[in-house]
Amino acid sequence: MKLNQDKWKSFKISSIFTILNGKGITKEEIEENSGNFVVVQSGEENNGVLGKIDLSYCKDMDYIYSEIPCLTVARSGSAGFVSYHDNGCVAGDSAKILLLKKENCNRNIYLFLQSVLTANRFKYAYGRKVTKEKYENDTIKLPILYTNDNKPYIDNSNQYSSYGYVPDWEYMDNYINSIHSKPITTRNKPGINSNFNINNWHKFKFGNLISFNNIYKAKAYKDEELIFVDSGSHDALPYVTRTEDNNGVKAFVSKTCVTDIESGNALVIGDTTSTISYQSESFITGDHMVIIRADWLNKYTGLFITSILQKERYRYSYGRAYKIDLIKETFIKLPVKHNIDGVPYIDVKKRYSKDGFVPDWVFMENYIKSLPYGDRI
Repeated sequence: MKLNQDKWKSFKISSIFTILNGKGITKEEIEENSGNFVVVQSGEENNGVLGKIDLSYCKDMDYIYSEIPCLTVARSGSAGFVSYHDNGCVAGDSAKILLLKKENCNRNIYLFLQSVLTANRFKYAYGRKVTKEKYENDTIKLPILYTNDNKPYIDNSNQYSSYGYVPDWEYMDNYINSIHSKPITTRNKPGINSNFNINNWHKFKFGNLISFNNIYKAKAYKDEELIFVDSGSHDALPYVTRTEDNNGVKAFVSKTCVTDIESGNALVIGDTTSTISYQSESFITGDHMVIIRADWLNKYTGLFITSILQKERYRYSYGRAYKIDLIKETFIKLPVKHNIDGVPYIDVKKRYSKDGFVPDWVFMENYIKSLPYGDRI
């Protein structure tokens, strides 16, 4: 099934969900009253789950919980992060429970809505907390029911919308089913490439691997300058920032609101966070973003080098910015080209290394391709 969002309509979140504010639960309480009931707070790790507690204790303490499937949204910290809990949960004071008002909604519908709500997460960046009033009045776009003559079905009771539109719950269910019906497969077998021996690798200064004008600060856009759209929109463009999530993509914006668009096939580094990603398609960036380009760069070598550079991140924590000069001075170990007799190939021009070693870009590309699911990149 294909998503056609042109015909979707806006709904207030409060018309779709009942929103319940969580109450304070401490780690000590969880440890002292352990059980099998999930406790959710604002973190993103482990689907927002802080631990498991005894449900009867939560009832005695009058905590906010659901024993049926539900979503939760982080109020602060990872504000706007939405997670799904198949067997319900109890919410701490930094999370809210979202219960669908429609009865008998299944897992697929919750997962569909989780994705839609997640696309709205950018609205709660930069310290903007998810308050109950704001979240209730926020809007999301959803597929709607149509009559047999292809006109929007109108519910005169206006249960979900002041215009009478009704969400197409069956479409949501079928769409998620269509995704699950085609599991991702790979022809590659699990296991590490037998030639992966870092003892034979050599050090290279990163600045020697790229040309002088192929590392530069990108044009910095601010949220208020942009028009945010869904990732499926025809003019959607990735907005790459210093986030570690979603390969650095904070949200998607309309191409109509920007002029300085970076072409794809680039490494992107957040200089104050040392976050690193490879971007294969055109994109724009937020503040403090460094772009790196090279003639050896493609999606396979890009992913390989990204993994290597990420190993150097610890050097630039605690406020030490990973600026252009430091990126150039970074040393990384890479596999090198060899002659037929197994001796390392030496470049007399010493383009990449003072010792004449040459990175084996072919090996790096083939290694990424050989990994499980590497054939699906």
